[in-house]
Amino acid sequence: MNRVVVTGGGGFVGAAIVRRLLARGDRVTVVGRSRYPELIAMGVTCLQGDIADQNLMNQACKNTDLVFHVAAKAGIWGRWQDYVQTNVHGTIACIRSCRKNNVPALVYTSTPSVVFDRHDLEGADERTPYAKKSLCHYAMSKIIAEKLVLQANSATLSTTAIRPHLSWGPGDPHLVPRLLDRGQRKKLKIVGNGANQVDITYIDNVVQAHLLAADNLLGTGSAAGRAFFIGQEKPVVLWEWINGLFAEMGIERVRKRV
Repeated sequence: MNRVVVTGGGGFVGAAIVRRLLARGDRVTVVGRSRYPELIAMGVTCLQGDIADQNLMNQACKNTDLVFHVAAKAGIWGRWQDYVQTNVHGTIACIRSCRKNNVPALVYTSTPSVVFDRHDLEGADERTPYAKKSLCHYAMSKIIAEKLVLQANSATLSTTAIRPHLSWGPGDPHLVPRLLDRGQRKKLKIVGNGANQVDITYIDNVVQAHLLAADNLLGTGSAAGRAFFIGQEKPVVLWEWINGLFAEMGIERVRKRV
């Protein structure tokens, strides 16, 4: 049984990781913005507060074997300082707490947006450099945070970054609900010839990637100091996938083009 901390454990990805950890018998502490009574009922210790609060993170990481740093301010709109506070300062606090408490492993939830330079990417892999001109504040703050995590890798703290793309599945509060809402209101139009491809990642695979990364850091450590893209076996044709989803939900397929 490992003693595990999950920041952002009340969110879509974080909560899915928490459930898997509990299922395998780990003892879990969640740090987040709320109390999360549903997690408390499952036996999770919940610490409410700002992840950039060093004292809070120090408290959370005491006697801990593993940290999943999932919490982040996402989205493309917002003030730069707000993204820095959560995504950068929160990551710094997490790293410092791991060091202070001799936590041996830290898995960071990053994003493929760290390499997106506003141009189509096909066949990109872990050798693709960070974007020089990010799409938004979120992406820029995640570049800074990912670099901090990977640079923190050492003989006493093994770190890695996981970059899942478009996570979806049961409990998804963002991607699929928004698509369904716009589909029902006929607010979607196909851009171009409709053959554009995209990588998506089912939530179970996102979770599995995080756990495999953690097991590696606590084992051979071959993933230490490295970042990894996470996706399915192959990309999907975006509009075929969306229309297939709509067909399952009884929503008229998207036909209009721009």
